[in-house]
Amino acid sequence: MLRTLEITAEVVVPRHDEPFHNLHWQKQLELSLDCFICRRTDRTTLFRHGEEQALCSGSSDAEHPAAGRISAFDVTTEPERQILRTVIDFWWAPFQDKKRNQPAVAPTRAPWVRLYLGYLCPEARQTKSLGVQSNVQRPASENCTHCAHPLATSTQAPRIRLLT
Repeated sequence: MLRTLEITAEVVVPRHDEPFHNLHWQKQLELSLDCFICRRTDRTTLFRHGEEQALCSGSSDAEHPAAGRISAFDVTTEPERQILRTVIDFWWAPFQDKKRNQPAVAPTRAPWVRLYLGYLCPEARQTKSLGVQSNVQRPASENCTHCAHPLATSTQAPRIRLLT
């Protein structure tokens, strides 16, 4: 059956971003899902906006295509905040995990998501990305890895909501 998740996240950005680092949400994410293809629960699944399928981490380093995609990716930029709302569609079917012998659940029992923010350091003239993850302690602040300039603070975990 087709399932739909909504993921929302917000980061606080410095009021005056000088030097300007062009902080922006990247159109990819990692999400924990139960995969009926490899019959494993709690698999890290990679989604990229525009791709017609996701990529399941599988088991024993055997990645495989997964039936899922990003169907909406909306960003709101305010003077002191970057807000993301994304919608994920994925196919799900009941199964028993072949290793742990536990039933699959949509979404997983302890869902987590990792979202990415990209930036360009004007001093080093290099791009980099940072992750915003739902299962880390808050508040979580991130600095530029090149010049140590403060980039963003995550005060609340990204929210995952099952729509259908």
